[in-house]
Amino acid sequence: MAARILIVEDNHASMELMGYLLQASGYEFMGAHDGMEAIAIAERERPALVLCDVDLPRLDGYDVLRYLKEHPTLHAVPCIAVTALAMIGDRERMLDAGFDGYISKPIVPETFIGSIVQFLSDR
Repeated sequence: MAARILIVEDNHASMELMGYLLQASGYEFMGAHDGMEAIAIAERERPALVLCDVDLPRLDGYDVLRYLKEHPTLHAVPCIAVTALAMIGDRERMLDAGFDGYISKPIVPETFIGSIVQFLSDR
């Protein structure tokens, strides 16, 4: 069975690109457009991995991360920040907050799947 990945992204084009790349590589994906929707889907679907934008409506990516890491059955699900925040220190700040990884936008199709495979191989 293919790993199921939750994409939390409010930008339609970014969601489409990530979803396309995941499906082309044999993964299934679910999409959420805001933090509240992400939490509801994660609780219901139990994804193998969460790709989460940081700047989201309703609940931001940090709030989604906090919720997932405190949840009794979702705390071990890897959560990767996918964001355009690329100032010096942003990557470290996200990893320090508890994200398991970091992918910068714009998404680079040639390296995108390779950057998430390591988080799925442990599961």
